[in-house]
Amino acid sequence: MGNRPNTRNLLITIVGTLVICSCLISVSQANHLPEQRKRRELSQCNIFKGHWAWDASYPMYDSSKCPEIRKEFDCHKYGRPDKYYLKFRWQPNDCDIPRFNGVDFLTRMRGKKIMFVGDSLSLNIYQSLICMLHAAVPNSNITQPSGGMKSWFFQDYNVSVTMYSSLYFVDIEKEESGRVLKLNSLKNGKIWEEMDVLIFNTWLWWNRMDDKKQWDYIQDGDVIQKDMDRMVAFKKALTLWAKWVDSDIDPNKTKVYFQGTNPMHYDGKEWNAPGVKGCSKETMPMKGSSYPTRAPPVLEVVKQVLSTISKPVYLLDITTLSQLRKDGHAGAYNGFHGMDCNHWCIAGVPDTWNQLLYTTLLM
Repeated sequence: MGNRPNTRNLLITIVGTLVICSCLISVSQANHLPEQRKRRELSQCNIFKGHWAWDASYPMYDSSKCPEIRKEFDCHKYGRPDKYYLKFRWQPNDCDIPRFNGVDFLTRMRGKKIMFVGDSLSLNIYQSLICMLHAAVPNSNITQPSGGMKSWFFQDYNVSVTMYSSLYFVDIEKEESGRVLKLNSLKNGKIWEEMDVLIFNTWLWWNRMDDKKQWDYIQDGDVIQKDMDRMVAFKKALTLWAKWVDSDIDPNKTKVYFQGTNPMHYDGKEWNAPGVKGCSKETMPMKGSSYPTRAPPVLEVVKQVLSTISKPVYLLDITTLSQLRKDGHAGAYNGFHGMDCNHWCIAGVPDTWNQLLYTTLLM
């Protein structure tokens, strides 16, 4: 009889403990739910379909403190007077994307090698990423290794970010007749396949008709000719690259992206402003989610070729969202003092490309 109170107290203690534990578990699960729900939403969301929203907290960094910006992209240094183009955030229609977090990006990439492969538009997004990461960890050990390729090494995270210049992906070889663009030869893949993250881009130079093009002849199989349909040549080269991805890339080691086709803004008729030539007076993005004219035809070729690849390749489908940013180009505010409605200001639109790249890592 004398032990009953103790037994009752023991039962009360056990029940109370169970209730507390149950509550703690519920709170813990609740704390994780928003992140889990957000990830589910992102995985089901087209993050490339949306509109540009004003955000007074932008830009995400001060471009004057960047360790490196090429003179084509440094609009602030070369006197761009307006600042509205810096104040817009990409807002997908059906979800919210996370703000770029440089520390989290470097932590997720710890021990990895990231490489951008392509032309000056690859350099545009590469230098944007360097600025964003430098702004996140300005006091960490960041070095620029010597060598032929542009590269930055974030020592505290053992992360390298490299730019590999390759205008066409396929090889150009010097022969007695001149420089030959070989649509059936891709030798640089041995370097690329050593990377952990690859972001590819090409097209800008394929349509060059002037003496600035980097080749004199095109070789397609055994046929060498002075020129050919450039879209056909592009598709053949991209198809060879696609076959290289399938044969040489280990998806357990390397994540592959293709940076979508870049739009230009030289003709105002494209954005319902007939008579406007160039982009230097443009200060605001287009409203809404659609652009008056269709995407560049080359984008359809890119999507066709990517669809033939059996291994995972993620398309950073930046074309439409960039079409809406007629205000985001360097315009006349660059080190060459010419009208550039092809490349983009840094800080600016390429930061959103990297934010979307970061978002895919969370997905």
